[in-house]
Amino acid sequence: MEIQSLIRNIPDFPKPGILFRDITTLLKHPEGLRHTIDLLGDRCREAGFKPDYVLGMESRGFIFAPLLAYQLDAGFVPVRKPGKLPAEVHSVEYELEYGSDRLEMHQDAVEAGKRVVIVDDLIATGGTAKATAELVKRSGGHLEGFVFLIELTGLEGRKNLPDVPIVSLIQY
Repeated sequence: MEIQSLIRNIPDFPKPGILFRDITTLLKHPEGLRHTIDLLGDRCREAGFKPDYVLGMESRGFIFAPLLAYQLDAGFVPVRKPGKLPAEVHSVEYELEYGSDRLEMHQDAVEAGKRVVIVDDLIATGGTAKATAELVKRSGGHLEGFVFLIELTGLEGRKNLPDVPIVSLIQY
């Protein structure tokens, strides 16, 4: 099954000149979604990932991370926007091309030394993934690698990430 054929391209969204890769068409396709998660799981095992936790960032990382955690027999840890988590948090601010943002993770979500894989739907410049890696570092966790459904190679987001294995299924 060609996963790429299930991803819709929307020109000029969210602003002129951007070609948005819309995964909602993949998500609503039962066989495509199952195949995608199976492939992500296979690629993680090939990379030697044996995480205790799979972290997913709000919001689209929330879709793939729990499914992948299930595949890898790991727990799921949400990384949220500010003010969404009820207990004490680690917090990190990061730069976007149009400003800055902040991510948070419960301080007790990842115990020191536990193995972690970070998952998101897409890597562009790498800012969100890099910020999440900082949260893992602050918790004392061990970052095994990153997993992305889509990688926009022209934006060279890999260069901004820690030196760990990176899995991406589709490159544009």
